[in-house]
Amino acid sequence: MAKDIAATTTPEHKAVQTVRAMATVVAAAFVLAGILGFVPGVTTDLGSLTWAGHESGAQLFGVFQVSVLHNLLHLAFGVVGLVLARSVVGSLRFLLWGGVAYLVLWAYGVIVDHDHGANIVPVDEADDWLHLGLATVMMLLAAVGRGLLTPRAAARAPGYPTD
Repeated sequence: MAKDIAATTTPEHKAVQTVRAMATVVAAAFVLAGILGFVPGVTTDLGSLTWAGHESGAQLFGVFQVSVLHNLLHLAFGVVGLVLARSVVGSLRFLLWGGVAYLVLWAYGVIVDHDHGANIVPVDEADDWLHLGLATVMMLLAAVGRGLLTPRAAARAPGYPTD
C-alpha cells in the first residue's frame, strides 16, 4: 500500500522533522569536532596532544585546547545526540539537557584555574566562551522546537507543566 503523501506533509509532521533536524545538526557538529580534534593541520600541535589535563598543547583550529579525553567526550556527546534525535522527545531532551550540561561546563571553566590540575578536560578561555555559546544556542533551539509542536506533542516534551 502506498504511503499517503499528505500524511507526511502535515504541519505537525513538519514541526517534528524540524525539531529532529535541529538536534541532528547539533549532534553531527559534535561528532565532527571530536573527529577533527585528531586531524593534523586542523588541530595544531597534535604531537603535544595528551590523554587529559591542562598540559595538552593541541588546539582545534589553533584556538580551542583539546586532549584525547576532550575529543572522545565530543564524539560520545554527538553520538548520544544522534541516537536521541531519532525521536522528537529525544531531540528536545538532547537540546535542553545538553545545553544545561554545557552551561555547567562553562561555569566549571570559569571557576577552575586553567593551569590547575583540576582542569582535566581541558578548557581554556576560548573553550569557556564556546561552551557558553553552545549552551545558549542549544537551550534556545529546545525552546523554539518545543514552540513549533502542537500541544499534544509538546505535552510529551521536557519542561511541560504537569498540573
